[in-house]
Amino acid sequence: MSKVTDDSPLDPFLGDPADPAAALADLEDHDGIDAPLTPAEREDVLADIEDLDVFQALLAPRGLRGIVVECVDCGESHFFGWDLMRSNLRHLLEVGRTRVHEPAFGPDPAQYVSWEYARGFADGAFAAAEAEADASP
Repeated sequence: MSKVTDDSPLDPFLGDPADPAAALADLEDHDGIDAPLTPAEREDVLADIEDLDVFQALLAPRGLRGIVVECVDCGESHFFGWDLMRSNLRHLLEVGRTRVHEPAFGPDPAQYVSWEYARGFADGAFAAAEAEADASP
């Protein structure tokens, strides 16, 4: 398996002995955060990456920039461009957890759709293409 390029922002506290997040490493050792994904979870993430490719192919030409996710941790909407979402899913495959995230700066919510909307749009597009193919002589 190829390694995923870590294109996340540099840690501003990297190497700082007073790093306020240093204590979190001890918690991670005990709570299973670093447990690898199960085979079923890996398959789900791989399927999500395939779905994302389809969503982008169908929705990017219509001016949509990516996916919006309602964050259960902070209660905010997070806006992910297609490439960033793909990178995050690949990181999840490699590391077993998602990256730390921050809300995007000033995104236009009209340019992002939920995962459910994108799936429904793709399902509708495929159903319409099938119906058209069945109607052709």
